[in-house]
Amino acid sequence: MSAYDDRTAQVLEEAEKLKMYRQHEESIALLEGLLSRDPGNVAALEEVADNELGLRRLDRAVKAAKQAVALDKKSYTGHYILGFVASVNQEWEKAEKHLNIANDMYPNNSEILRCLGWVLFQRGKKVQGVVTLERSLNLDPYNTFSLCDLGVCYMESNDLRKAHSLFDRALDIDPLNERAQECVEMVMRMRSA
Repeated sequence: MSAYDDRTAQVLEEAEKLKMYRQHEESIALLEGLLSRDPGNVAALEEVADNELGLRRLDRAVKAAKQAVALDKKSYTGHYILGFVASVNQEWEKAEKHLNIANDMYPNNSEILRCLGWVLFQRGKKVQGVVTLERSLNLDPYNTFSLCDLGVCYMESNDLRKAHSLFDRALDIDPLNERAQECVEMVMRMRSA
């Protein structure tokens, strides 16, 4: 490995650490320095996109993800981010397309499956969506996002017992989870109606 490759790996590792500590701006600054020297660095573009997501700057996340996918069609991270942002914007067909590509390239990733399951359910593929969310939850049983997403699907399918159970599990993991708290209240209202 050349000194340049070592330096690139160090920058990517440091940027990842900063991202994990939610120091997204600092991570992006490091990555942009790397990209100024190596504009075709797909890993750096993927990390920029992920950091932009962390900052909720969706347009910038999409721009970086599109660049990553244009340089490497096998950038599952780029496709995942494009699918995730499309789902946030309720562009369900587009979201499904990108998330399926990401899942084909990187199967059994709980986060990709969680987003794909949610999108499938929202597109009316309810059974497939629930099964996909269940797979996600089996891979990461303590993921409160998966628990709540699956709970909402069961709530919308009028299986209030199952929904309540999933929201309770989310609250056992994170007692301050606002989404789970709101969903439990909604289930209670639906049961009493």
